[in-house]
Amino acid sequence: MRCNSVVIADRHPVVMQGLSKLLGVHREFNIVACCSDGTTCMEALRNLAPDIAILDISMPGTSWLEILSIVNSENLSTRLVFFTASDEHHELVMSAANGRYSVISKEVAPEVLVQSLRQAVEGQRPSLVPSSEHVVAREQSAVAENAFTMLTERENQIMRLVSEGLSNKEIGRRLNIADGTIKVHLHHIFQKLEINNRTVLAALAISYDDRAGAIKDKLALSSCAKTAPYLQALKGGC
Repeated sequence: MRCNSVVIADRHPVVMQGLSKLLGVHREFNIVACCSDGTTCMEALRNLAPDIAILDISMPGTSWLEILSIVNSENLSTRLVFFTASDEHHELVMSAANGRYSVISKEVAPEVLVQSLRQAVEGQRPSLVPSSEHVVAREQSAVAENAFTMLTERENQIMRLVSEGLSNKEIGRRLNIADGTIKVHLHHIFQKLEINNRTVLAALAISYDDRAGAIKDKLALSSCAKTAPYLQALKGGC
């Protein structure tokens, strides 16, 4: 069995760790680098030339559009798989990539994700349709997103830090507040979002960030398309 080198790039430590553990039990995948931003991801693609790269759509630093452009212009052999939690991002990437790369939803089951990566390595483009369970989960997520508006600024801060994988003690040191105070805030957050654990909270926060990022990317692409005729003469295109 051929062993395929993999680079994982995601701004959320919990997602990166989850992908690492999932692929680590499959011998055909060898993780050669884990990156938390687009800049280090691009360096890994150039220096390590992995067979496949799993990329978060909303990483800081070098954007997914820039990575896509560089990989194309430098004719890098790595097969890119964009990992997204929103339908909006799925449509954006499929359009920008012009069908050359894969897009996998973060809502798919682990075994489906692994099979999709196998297909991507073989040059196929996985076509993933969320199951009815995932549709229900997405609707529940949308309801929770609406509840985010009820969170206080401090509750939002704690939610973001939970999504980064920080423990209560680490959050307390970061925000300079007591562990008991954090527990009280988490209790209020759980009540407002109608959830019962921090794992679900982290997943909701990540999904919310991705959907917000999708809107920004859509606006950026729209602006790019409108200004392209004017920029082309100066910069050779948008």
